[in-house]
Amino acid sequence: MSKKSNTLWFILGATAFNVLTTLIAFFLLLYVFFILLEPFIPGDSEALGTIRIIIVIGGAIAISFFLYKFILKLIMKKYDLEQHLDPIFGPRRRK
Repeated sequence: MSKKSNTLWFILGATAFNVLTTLIAFFLLLYVFFILLEPFIPGDSEALGTIRIIIVIGGAIAISFFLYKFILKLIMKKYDLEQHLDPIFGPRRRK
């Protein structure tokens, strides 16, 4: 396989991982906010539910972003992927 195809497969795999991580974080935070913390949160207004959903979505995005960044750095360092991948945009790096 060429470096361009390796890059394409890496980006597709990383994107699938990021979407899966976001979904898992969303459902875990949703569970925590609506099942475990429900008895401790006073009020039953519709606005409070909307605020909780916004917090859950924002939290899921933040968690997945930091987890994605951490794991991507770990994989890039461990397997030295810079030599196997080619930049998609811009000129090639020269050594």
